[in-house]
Amino acid sequence: MCGTCGCDEDTSRTVVLEQRVLAKNDGLATGNRDLLRAKRITLINLMSSPGSGKTSLLARTAREFGGAPVAVIGGDQETGLDAARLRESGCPVVQINTGTGCHLDATTVADGLRALEPPDGSVVFVENVGNLVCPALFDLGESARVVLASVAEGEDKPLKYPHMFRSADLVLLNKIDLLPHLDFDVDRFVEAAAEVNPRAQVRQLSVSTGRGVDDWYAWLTTQDVSGP
Repeated sequence: MCGTCGCDEDTSRTVVLEQRVLAKNDGLATGNRDLLRAKRITLINLMSSPGSGKTSLLARTAREFGGAPVAVIGGDQETGLDAARLRESGCPVVQINTGTGCHLDATTVADGLRALEPPDGSVVFVENVGNLVCPALFDLGESARVVLASVAEGEDKPLKYPHMFRSADLVLLNKIDLLPHLDFDVDRFVEAAAEVNPRAQVRQLSVSTGRGVDDWYAWLTTQDVSGP
């Protein structure tokens, strides 16, 4: 306990350190954004909890999306399993393993972009490390943020993880083909997402069956590289 003001000194140091880390990251993200804008590259930050279907969505997008060349920067703590799946779809991929890290940041994304060397006018997806907390804190220089949820997770996810959903430009609800077998209230999920973030669009799809995927592709074609 601080003898001067009564605050918890350790807590104060943690907050200051976090502010410094985020400020440094934001500066690097601005550099990423300027570079991407100059090359007319759209960077989409795709975030979700593990198992929501990010890799399946990106593999299908790589095969079917005709609006621009597609590449992926993939983030996982370990293994290159997802990168291997994406390469099978013909998609250029750079895999970044974070070890104990729970997110990608502007530095790792800059490294990934240098390794990928995506052509001008392309779409690059960041498949962020799977969790609904840390990735929302870090600006990568992205043009847009997409949060992918699934009907297997529960309709209360926007309320339980508000910062993640509040940061989203688009919320995708995946695996709707499973709805007949689950106790999931789509209307409650949409209402919860709107309560947390009224500006975010919510779209439903099934990556496995293809239902609603064309709406996802249509949204992609509306994105520009001006960024936030």
